[in-house]
Amino acid sequence: MTMYWDPFDVEIDTAPYGVWGQLRDEAPVYYNDRYGFYALSRYEDVERAHREPGTYLSSHGTVLELMGENTIPTGMMIFQDPPNHTRLRSVVARAFTPRRVANLEPHVREICRELLQPWDPGAEFDFVADFGGILPSMVICELLGVPAADRAWTKQMIDTTFHIEPGVGMINDTSFSAQIELHGYFNTLLAERRANPGDDLLSALTLEDLTDQECVDFANLIVSAGTETVAKLLGWAAVTFDAHPDQRALIATDESLAANAVEELLRYEAPSPVQGRWTSRDVELHGTTIPAGSKVLLLTGSAGRDERKYPDADRFDVQRAFDHHVSFGFGIHFCIGAALARLEGKVAISEAIRHAPDWAVDHDRAKRVHTSTVRGWEHVPVSLTPKR
Repeated sequence: MTMYWDPFDVEIDTAPYGVWGQLRDEAPVYYNDRYGFYALSRYEDVERAHREPGTYLSSHGTVLELMGENTIPTGMMIFQDPPNHTRLRSVVARAFTPRRVANLEPHVREICRELLQPWDPGAEFDFVADFGGILPSMVICELLGVPAADRAWTKQMIDTTFHIEPGVGMINDTSFSAQIELHGYFNTLLAERRANPGDDLLSALTLEDLTDQECVDFANLIVSAGTETVAKLLGWAAVTFDAHPDQRALIATDESLAANAVEELLRYEAPSPVQGRWTSRDVELHGTTIPAGSKVLLLTGSAGRDERKYPDADRFDVQRAFDHHVSFGFGIHFCIGAALARLEGKVAISEAIRHAPDWAVDHDRAKRVHTSTVRGWEHVPVSLTPKR
């Protein structure tokens, strides 16, 4: 069988696990000459790359379309290397505390119950468009202190930043325009918070040693990354639990399993299965030399299904005992919003199953989203009457 993988191929992305398994077994250092990148597919190699940020750089871009010889001109931490990344992360972490995130749980639960209320037998309900895609933007707006009157507009702008242009992808004028508008909005909001601080994350950032640009860049990062990945996680929850009703039943019986279910979903169907890096030196791996100045894609989605790390890796098991996964990254670039994503995922899954212990996905109307770095669902219509 011809071995080929690239993150732009929609057909491959629909069912990538066979190809990823072939890469892990036969070409753990895979080279794609069409787009000029190397890909690492085994768990051990992906984790090691995260542990070596001095070798695998983030400053040249972490999305294939953006990667090149020049560094990315932005203050976002995700595109920074030490020492500047170290400084930014340390400062931001003082404001974005576990306590601040934990205090959001009652509000997250309230939002979930409000969004789920219209989901009744016979009612039209889209698990993503009516629930999973709305929740994270509402939570992040609350966290940042976006006024209630601005939140609908903010969500619209967030959604537009993820606009995918046919034949172009997610790097397009519509997306850029929305990003510019959001940036301007957060600049204005930041100035207001400097003058009149509140009990929100943006106000907390003004008390730290950060420039206005750095504050706004972080706000944009948490809005974009936090909204998109959690929405995709919850879309996968809808589809995966429909395919594994026995696992959903376990949570219906024991709600405490919802937290571990989030970890298993992240391993089993990583919302962000591909992260890019740029090599600062030659790397010898599995008999192959990756030259300095190369694009390297870390296949997080493949790493989560690596039998070398996870026994029976293709089995979805909410009771699985494992030490960790790499779906939030690892090392210095471990997702700073991981605690928030885990909280939203845990509460959303437990509340959805409490509201509807059984549901069926209308696969004929479900719609996927494909980008080079995100994999998931845009629409997942569900009903409370199983179609089995």
